[in-house]
Amino acid sequence: MSDSPYFVTLRRLIDEIGLDIIYLPVDAEEVRVTAPDVDRPGLELVGFLKYFDKDNLIAFGLTEMSFLESKTEEEQMGHLEPIFRELPPAVIISRGLKPLQAMLDCAERYGVPLLSSADSTSATTAAIVSFLNVELAPRITRHGVLVEVYGEGCLLIGDSGVGKSETAIELIKRGHRLIADDAVEIKRVSKRSLVGSSPANIRHFIELRGIGIINARRIFGIGAVKVSEKIDLVINLELWNSKKVYDRMGMDNEYMEILGLEVPVVTIPVKPGRNLAVIIEVAAMNHRQKKMGYNGAQELLQNLGIDISPDDISKKRIDTNW
Repeated sequence: MSDSPYFVTLRRLIDEIGLDIIYLPVDAEEVRVTAPDVDRPGLELVGFLKYFDKDNLIAFGLTEMSFLESKTEEEQMGHLEPIFRELPPAVIISRGLKPLQAMLDCAERYGVPLLSSADSTSATTAAIVSFLNVELAPRITRHGVLVEVYGEGCLLIGDSGVGKSETAIELIKRGHRLIADDAVEIKRVSKRSLVGSSPANIRHFIELRGIGIINARRIFGIGAVKVSEKIDLVINLELWNSKKVYDRMGMDNEYMEILGLEVPVVTIPVKPGRNLAVIIEVAAMNHRQKKMGYNGAQELLQNLGIDISPDDISKKRIDTNW
């Protein structure tokens, strides 16, 4: 059973996927979809409902419809009624197949929306699951700036006033794109991926101390902004601390945990004279190289005759006030 606090209205699902309405007992805005899965009834059609999840959408394809068409109308009712009785959010018939009269009768009797898709069952379910995984994903909202730099989603964090927004402006001027300033909504869309975006009411606005609020899209153009981006790297900006030893080799792998996923972290000390935009560009490119299997620090040490094994590379979790 779904325990997600989030939902998608059936109306939004219909519009997003391009579904046709066969029967709708109430306004589609009133029907909530809370689970990201789509079930194809197999054993359920023969009465085995022990593990049936009534929160899931139900999809009937060519196989299920062919099975039902081989039965009498009375037998069809016997197969369909237990499923409709569980009141799933909606039943979807794929491939543009014509609904059986028994389906229409069950939908009207139990008030279950009946929809149709012209696409194949696999294509329909894949599109629905992909859409719902994002919309129903666990999420948090945190203070920071999210920018896309050379295709890498870089989440800038740090104390208020450290220069995150100013750095984002410089990155935009250098051809990169802004996703969110001040508040970043982060969703865990899969077991490996986090996607960040901005709340709709402040999207593409940036606060610059001394100037005020600006609209990055209107000043720099539509090519300077983006609605969402995968979070590949966290860049922690902190005021330079002369007593702290900063990583000068890049051999240590630091990470922070966001929604249960480990995200690489680079800590960049801030002081007058440092060009943060250029440093972040290099950090993004270096991170991409590491993902592709190359580490400049390892090559340098090997050139110096120092053997490096995987055990010599430390992995450390960092905790911030973010």
